Amino acid sequence: MDPHTSVEIVGELIPIIAIVLGIGIGMLAIYLDFRKKRELFQLYHAERMAAIEKGIELPPLPPDLLRDTRTPEARGARHRRFGFVLLFVGVAVGLALWGTKDPDAWWALVPAGWGLALLLSSFLESRERAAQSRGDNPETRV
Repeated sequence: MDPHTSVEIVGELIPIIAIVLGIGIGMLAIYLDFRKKRELFQLYHAERMAAIEKGIELPPLPPDLLRDTRTPEARGARHRRFGFVLLFVGVAVGLALWGTKDPDAWWALVPAGWGLALLLSSFLESRERAAQSRGDNPETRV
């Protein structure tokens, strides 16, 4: 087998593997979240049935049982973390390509800009939440 052929095959397999693994990880996360909610509901149901058998009246199903547990604060922290990662990756790749005099070094501004956008979004959302908790309306301020 020609060594150039194996390099070409590996080069074609990398994006395919990345796409399959990316979709697979997303599907796994959705499945695990579903399974966690199902088991939690089954435990709650078993507890209610045992209480009914003993004649104890329980309150109705809590509304937070099956609701998404991610809060806006957690989303903001996730945006900040991912924003910093993208910003620093963009800067590192840009500096590395610029140091090798590669004319394509400007493409490193894409992840850096995306990271800055996430950081700005997180900052603005946290200011908006703080203003809402104080009772201010940020749209009416000049």
